[in-house]
Amino acid sequence: MEVHGAAGGAAPAPAPAPAPAPAPAPAPRPLFGGALSAALPHSAADVSQLREIPDNQEVFAHAHTDQSLIVELVEYQSQVADQDAARYHFEDIAGSNQALEPGAFQVTSVALLPKSELSLSDCSSAWMLTGTQCVSKFNEEARNTVTLHLGLFRLPQFSTEVLITFNDPQSISPDSSSAASAGTHRDPWTVQDFQRLLQTLTLHNPGLFG
Repeated sequence: MEVHGAAGGAAPAPAPAPAPAPAPAPAPRPLFGGALSAALPHSAADVSQLREIPDNQEVFAHAHTDQSLIVELVEYQSQVADQDAARYHFEDIAGSNQALEPGAFQVTSVALLPKSELSLSDCSSAWMLTGTQCVSKFNEEARNTVTLHLGLFRLPQFSTEVLITFNDPQSISPDSSSAASAGTHRDPWTVQDFQRLLQTLTLHNPGLFG
């Protein structure tokens, strides 16, 4: 029986589909009126459009998860050694979160960030700390376990430290107001997103520090 279309052997295999192009790096986003900028992760919504934020903070929330980012200008703590500064601020945050009781917070790593990898290389030192805290939201009784990534840039020449906090909830109490978004982990921010933010933080106007 004649088989139509068989002449010339088997049809050539289709060419493999090209690999998808890597996602472009996010463009730097102005902070504090453009005095600073940094590449924020995708889906970062400006919380100041929803509620009042202190003048020394920029706060962003993930549009689809309960993750958040805080960029904060704080007073330089001259009495704290560089290698202890990130832990100092981590414990200060734990106090604000009422997470100071034994077992409520833990530091898992502290690393010095090489200045050669930073845009903000005028800092005396820069650090990244990772830890966990058991915190409540809006003074609720329910407590959530949050992984907290903290970036710290020390700027003694401006009597200022730039503190960047990435709150990444890991375990949400069903009684917490965060429970509704806990299961919607659509494109959550990653540690790599946070590291890119730290590396791209750039100072444009030192007048920000007074």
